Amino acid sequence: MRLLTFTPRAAEGTGATGPHGTAGTDGATERLGVETDGTVLDLAVLAGHAGVRLPHDLLSFVQAGPAARQAARELLAADPAHRPTEAVHRLQDVTPRVPLRPGKIIGVGLNYIEHVEESSRSLDTDKDLPPRPVLFGKPATAVTGPGQPILHNADLTTQLDWECELAVVIGRTAFRVSEEEAYDHVFGFSIINDISARDQRRSGQWFFSKGQDSYAPFGPVVVTRDEIHDPMALDLSLRVNGVTKQKSNTRHMLFPIARLIADISSGMTLEPGDVIATGSPSGVGAGGHRSGRLVMRKVMDCRDYPSEMNCTLAISGEEEEVIAAAAQHAVAVHGHEDTPEFRTSLRDLLKDEAPQHA
Repeated sequence: MRLLTFTPRAAEGTGATGPHGTAGTDGATERLGVETDGTVLDLAVLAGHAGVRLPHDLLSFVQAGPAARQAARELLAADPAHRPTEAVHRLQDVTPRVPLRPGKIIGVGLNYIEHVEESSRSLDTDKDLPPRPVLFGKPATAVTGPGQPILHNADLTTQLDWECELAVVIGRTAFRVSEEEAYDHVFGFSIINDISARDQRRSGQWFFSKGQDSYAPFGPVVVTRDEIHDPMALDLSLRVNGVTKQKSNTRHMLFPIARLIADISSGMTLEPGDVIATGSPSGVGAGGHRSGRLVMRKVMDCRDYPSEMNCTLAISGEEEEVIAAAAQHAVAVHGHEDTPEFRTSLRDLLKDEAPQHA
């Protein structure tokens, strides 16, 4: 299943939450759905129509275990002709939200060999391969959803950067599990962007550099483990304004997923809904020229096989190039009409949000 949290665009800004779901920040109802064949199926509506009890949010759904997943699969397997109309939405008629709020996010640093070399050259890290996983934390408050802005405070950083990573969502409590048992504790996979303020690393520690609000764009979909034949053979890519900056495959991880789960759980309990950000391949902005750092508004796409994530952010560039990319993104993701008036508003926004120093 390709699970996502969404709001119907028709309900956004109305403040109506209805009988199912939870209220989003704009008052619209956040609902749990399944993406399939260009449509999004509202699981709460399907369950209510069938007289089945299902959690109404993805975190609760993960925590409910195999029984909830089996009930959802049975609902999806039923005759589509009998689905209530209000359960079916066109993909373009919904807004993806943050899939879930993890209890904790465990980040993994320097987990691709080429990124170890890149970081040693540009970020003053050790040039030798780490002998065991390099772990750090990101708070749940860092999580933001697809299409949402990354907050850029020019007083805190002039070196905002990207890192496209496979996210592992834990589905079953794990403590001191072996590598052989590791995948039994995985719910599914998604994509996460480990946004980093390179100049806020403090005495070698990354928590503030990587843990600021909005520094963990996540989702939109979480793909259940049974849908992914081999999570160690997934393509990862990240584009900035349509230009590919990162392109790799999870097979190039230094420490594979099972090893990460075994290592983390050797001393730390992993709970359902926790997320492991499994590390970035090479191609981060700091690894290239200074113009690669995120210092003005631009558009970035971070992709992998099971999930896609789009978010607006900022990187230096010519103004009209930035405006064109932002307009294209707004049309594709938010349904805006690309008019001269809309582009004028984007120019005004760009001027308002330009950094005070670069």
